[in-house]
Amino acid sequence: MMMNIEDIKEYLPQRYPFLLVDRVVEIDLGKSILAYKNVSVNEHFFEGHFPGRPIMPGVLIIEALAQAAGVLGFKSQEKKPKDGYLYYFVGADEVRLKRPVVPGDRLMLHASIITSKRGIYKFLCTASVDEQLVCSAIIMCAERKNEID
Repeated sequence: MMMNIEDIKEYLPQRYPFLLVDRVVEIDLGKSILAYKNVSVNEHFFEGHFPGRPIMPGVLIIEALAQAAGVLGFKSQEKKPKDGYLYYFVGADEVRLKRPVVPGDRLMLHASIITSKRGIYKFLCTASVDEQLVCSAIIMCAERKNEID
């Protein structure tokens, strides 16, 4: 099942410039997701990271993985931010950054559910560019229901 940017915005509360998932290529509900972020030279963070040698910050690669994992969690349960649900990024273990991500790269984001208990999810995540591993991490998210104003 493919999801375009408008579909993704139904499941993630983030918006420009912090929405870091452009497309979902495939999703196996309750199991895994494959998505991507097209990395453009116009990204706001490249102005300062680093002038003359633009590199996507590692923390934003991890955030992109967490957002892809959030889409998987939300879509698997058909819960949406508009209904008062949020996924909070609560931790990352075994993080490894292997190579820089630069303008023009397509950052492929893969997340698989390891466990899900009482609203706490653990995902095995990898990011790659041209089939080369860029980042791996175990990411934890907590699902919470908020009161809608």
